[in-house]
Parts: sequence; C-alpha cells; structure tokens
Amino acid sequence: MTYEVYAIRYARRDAVRAEHFIGGDPHDGPMPMDYFAWALVKDGRAIVVDTGFTAEVARKRRREFLRCPVEALGLIGIAPDVVEDVVLTHLHYDHVGNFDLFPKARFHLREEEVHYACGRYMRHKQLSHSFEVEDVVGIVRMNYAGRVVFHDGVVEPWPGIRLHSTGGHSAGLQFVSVETARGRVVLASDVTHFYENMESGRPFTTAFHIGEMLEGFDRLRAVADSPAHIIPGHDPEVMRRYPAPRPELEGIVVRLDVPPRA
Repeated sequence: MTYEVYAIRYARRDAVRAEHFIGGDPHDGPMPMDYFAWALVKDGRAIVVDTGFTAEVARKRRREFLRCPVEALGLIGIAPDVVEDVVLTHLHYDHVGNFDLFPKARFHLREEEVHYACGRYMRHKQLSHSFEVEDVVGIVRMNYAGRVVFHDGVVEPWPGIRLHSTGGHSAGLQFVSVETARGRVVLASDVTHFYENMESGRPFTTAFHIGEMLEGFDRLRAVADSPAHIIPGHDPEVMRRYPAPRPELEGIVVRLDVPPRA
C-alpha cells in the first residue's frame, strides 16, 4: 500500500537564524520560514495532515499569506468537502486553523495535546502564544460532536500510514510516516522545523520539553528509511529539493513520494 505525498506551501515569513535555535546562532543571517500542509493520496482518497492558518491570523501574526491551504487542495484534485480524515500533528495556530472547512472530516490527534492546550500551562504567555483560543475551542466542540479520534503511541489508522507520538515542541505532538514508492517517508511536522535543527542537534526555540525535542530527532531517524526520507515542517529547502507535480505548481506544491532532485 503506497501513497502519493504532497506538500502545499501556503505562507512564509522572513526571519533570522537566532530565532530558530535554542541558544541562538553565531551566524545570525537570514533564515526564512515556510508553512505547509500535507496530503496523502491513494486511489482518489486523500488524508490531509494539518490545516494551516487563516488570512486573518496571518495579518494578526504578521505572516505573509500566500494562499488558503484548504482551497489549494483543489490544485491536486482534492475536494475538502469529501475529505473524511484529517491528522492534526498538534494544535498550534499554524497547524489547526481552517479545520472548519472540512465539513465531513474526523480529526485525529493526541488527547494529551487537548489537555495541554486547555490546562494549567496556558497561563504562561511563553507557551500559550502558539495557540489561537478559537481553534482550541473549535476542536473541543468537534469532540462533543463525535468528530475527534484520539491516538497515542504508534498506531496505523490506515494501511501504510502510521502516527507516532512524541513531544517536546508541544506536549501532545505527533508525526506521520507513510509508505511510498520510494520507501517510508516521515512528515516530521514540528519535531524538526528545519533540516538543520535535527542535523545539528539544536532544537527550535518554541519548546515545552527540550529533552523530548532532542529525543524526537532520534525517533524520526529510527522510523524513516534514511535521513533523505525525513521532511521537516517549515524548511524552504523542501520546495527546492522536491519537484512540483506540474510545472505551473512550481513553488506551490511538491511531491514527496519521489526521490529528491539531484
């Protein structure tokens, strides 16, 4: 059971290196950040991984909004109103916004993430600033409507697709691995924001548990067929390393189930 895997780039922001490594960086040059949603496609059915943020939130947080990630699913032939399953790697603002644009979907996440987003630690601005209250409330409402599925550990909700519990960046973080024609690809989400976080052993600055962030790098390596099968959550390098499915989608969508460019 193999899937096509797509990354959709929906926003970006300018940043410098010191913003992306705990402890800063001695070479504090530019290091921009991209924002992605992902889709796993097999036989006309799509499982969406993360749902981005809205144009309103982009203005509030001063991000450059390029396109609605949910509407952009149409570029690869996916209609949001027929999507049945959405994986939320965690509930930070840039991974759960737009959830309401999937009228039929069940949302797959970790119960620990909901406890975290609604619990004692949210009184600390250093942690709560990564969440949008209305997103969190919306997911709670979805749970009351019977549309949230909770997972923990390593589970395989669909043949060839596994969800892996980890932590560090957020208390209930999970990442996704998927069987493709080139082997098992790992969508790291925010287990590693950039290739360099993992490769240098220096976690990203938004942290709940630094030790778990460091061990998360090891979990990624243990699951992926090779380091080249690990896809970081925010690195513009992803758009350079992988090909677009069609020329007109260059810079918007890339295929991750094919080998990276030479």
